[in-house]
Amino acid sequence: MSAPGRRRLGPIAAVALVVGNIIGSGIFMLPAALAPYGWNAVFAWLITISGALCLAWVFAQLAAQLPQSGGVHGVVRTTFGDTPAFFTSWGYLASVWTANAAITVAAVSYLQRLVPQIDAWPFGPQAVALFFIALFALGNARALAGGIQIVSTLIKLLPFVLVIGLAAWLMAAQGSAALAPIDTVPLEASATLAAVGVTVFALLGLESASVPADAIDDPVRNVPRATLSGTAVAGVVTLLSSCAVALMLPHATLASSTAPIADFIGMFVGSGAGSFVALCAVVSCLGALNGYLLVGAELPAAMARAGSLPAWFSRVNARGVPTHALWVGAAASGAFVLVALSRQGVAAFEFVALVSTVTALLLYVAVSTAALRLMYEGRVARRLGLCAAALGALLFAGVTIWSCGTEAFAWSAALLALGWPLRRWAAARTGSARVE
Repeated sequence: MSAPGRRRLGPIAAVALVVGNIIGSGIFMLPAALAPYGWNAVFAWLITISGALCLAWVFAQLAAQLPQSGGVHGVVRTTFGDTPAFFTSWGYLASVWTANAAITVAAVSYLQRLVPQIDAWPFGPQAVALFFIALFALGNARALAGGIQIVSTLIKLLPFVLVIGLAAWLMAAQGSAALAPIDTVPLEASATLAAVGVTVFALLGLESASVPADAIDDPVRNVPRATLSGTAVAGVVTLLSSCAVALMLPHATLASSTAPIADFIGMFVGSGAGSFVALCAVVSCLGALNGYLLVGAELPAAMARAGSLPAWFSRVNARGVPTHALWVGAAASGAFVLVALSRQGVAAFEFVALVSTVTALLLYVAVSTAALRLMYEGRVARRLGLCAAALGALLFAGVTIWSCGTEAFAWSAALLALGWPLRRWAAARTGSARVE
């Protein structure tokens, strides 16, 4: 249960949490990462959005039918037991930390377009990235996450309205001539599946209302609605805007761009518009960072209340925020930022994005499998739509894990192994949350 007097997220803030965490950094950075795939990227988006909608339906149905489960950790725990629940949630935590790193790297990338002097500062990008993480962790500690999420989500949608409108105008005026030549990239199943490993990162976050269910007001109604509506809105916006940039911006420009959305609008509208988009991108990334810091604090607190982590993680401040879990997550995110920024350009973003994707998929597999088992045992209603969505989600997760490659899988396995000492510690001790 959440702390007494806690300020919970209302229905609008819950939708903003889902939309804001999905539309974070990926949509701003992935057009460049997808440049080598050409038209294969379009089909990858269609596969990814279909899989994401299957997952959203599974999360929404379980939240509606098991409102007292305590979020997705509770669902997996009651279905498979303590140890599978621990490693599922621990993997998701690792995904959140690496996602925060990717988001922050993208924010700094776009900020450098506005403040190029950052590169000249000693460890400039690293210092700015760590400052952002500390700043928004402090905002979460003061229970300001909901208001920040609503404002940042509204701002971040502005450039995508502009991108989609500009692309529609170009297609109406020029037809197929508006598309950049990418005939050198053949359509192949292997290339499409490889692109799926990259595109999935852009839709991570659909579970953002289900994971911290205790922090949301009236979760029985608001969690399913936020999950489905947020995923649908983010999926449409992501597909249209990302494909517009990938197919209309010259390939050479796109492949070398560190701010592709801004470059796209700047090319057709002018540098002033490009700078405006870069500013919106910074706000968008920081809004997602804010949301993921919230999720990354609520999940370990729920795990601690269930006895899966030491009780220390569930301790809350006077505002009901689990600050110990919050600051541990912020520190881990900062460490991954430093690892990512040891690489250059888009490679830094793509590395942490793939690691984040693989570790998040463990949660998706566990929850989808739990839905099938719970239906078989009669603990949730047996519905054809839920069964089909769970099977579709499992197929989608398997394809994505394969497409992410061995390096991302190895990093994810190592991160899972790091959770074992904490699991052993928690198994030897019990405790409950208390207000400091």
